[in-house]
Amino acid sequence: MRSVVYQAHIWLGIVIALPVLAWTTSGLLYAWPRAVEGGKIETVDRARVLVSAPEAMRRVNEYAGRELPTTALTLLMRDGRPVYQAVGGMGADSLLIDAETGAVIKTPPPGLLTRYFRQAHFYYFAGSWQVPLLVLMSLLATLSALSGIYLNVKLWRRRKAKRSNVLAGA
Repeated sequence: MRSVVYQAHIWLGIVIALPVLAWTTSGLLYAWPRAVEGGKIETVDRARVLVSAPEAMRRVNEYAGRELPTTALTLLMRDGRPVYQAVGGMGADSLLIDAETGAVIKTPPPGLLTRYFRQAHFYYFAGSWQVPLLVLMSLLATLSALSGIYLNVKLWRRRKAKRSNVLAGA
């Protein structure tokens, strides 16, 4: 039995180590200043904000030619300019609205490090399987931890029994 648990523990550790490694490296990447786009926070210069939030939403819908399912509208500084970012869904697609001029542009695609951060840290690559994948990985990690605890308890008992036998024979 112990051999089967030992083998399962080894394989579970390997399977779980890969996503955990991706998650940790992406988290470390986010801690580096300017490695991930949006990692630097600037104070919005309110005097330069000439377009209101409702006007920004109107311009986004006008740009798209239809009513967009916007889930967030954020005012932020980007490249030294105040802009609104209109986000739909899980943040995959967004539009930028210049808060001074009202010009609307598609958000430029993120760089390589930002894409890695989003995919590895939030499991965006999994799409609709994101939550089931996270639950599965959590269950596998739990099994790995429990099998490790089982193996350690068995090892401690064996060592204790061996010590008892040595002391009894002395």
